[in-house]
Amino acid sequence: MISIVLMLGGCASVFSAQLTRYQQWPDQTQGARYWVQPDAAQQNNLQFQTFSDAVRAALGPTGLVEAQSQKQARFIVHIEYGSEQTTEWRQQMVDPYFSGAFGGGFGYHRHWGGWGPGPVIETVPVEVNRVHLMVRIDDQSKQGQEVYRATAVTSARDNQLGAVMPYLARAVFEQFPGRNGQVVRVKYPLP
Repeated sequence: MISIVLMLGGCASVFSAQLTRYQQWPDQTQGARYWVQPDAAQQNNLQFQTFSDAVRAALGPTGLVEAQSQKQARFIVHIEYGSEQTTEWRQQMVDPYFSGAFGGGFGYHRHWGGWGPGPVIETVPVEVNRVHLMVRIDDQSKQGQEVYRATAVTSARDNQLGAVMPYLARAVFEQFPGRNGQVVRVKYPLP
């Protein structure tokens, strides 16, 4: 699983996610109309409305156009999202003076050119929030057959569902429609 990461070289912030997609995308869909269909729990839900706007923005570059009603749409778009707390094991550097590394403590340490022990690296459990967005597209011209399903997943130390949703929506349509069964890692610079 990929995380929101700070790259050390220049301290540039980067959003990173894992994208899994399945597709049987039909030919000649440029300009075809779509409709975002909320399920019963998503009706009149402000959070869903905000996140579906992020999906609409990400759909724009695909060449699809939003319909004025469901009846006018060829494609029906379904959106699922959520966040769950989980534990991941991560490596981190620890200050050798406080970790006990000088006195036979645990971790990796080596000498840096005769200057004494180098960094101590420990693998520790970290509580993170696993945030996901799944988008499914059904083709009404093919009796509602599913033609696209993509799930983007990232993890963050804080529950940042709203902050990461525009990036997850963008990831779901990265190089759309892509290869069937493809799993890719996507990265975007953060402002």
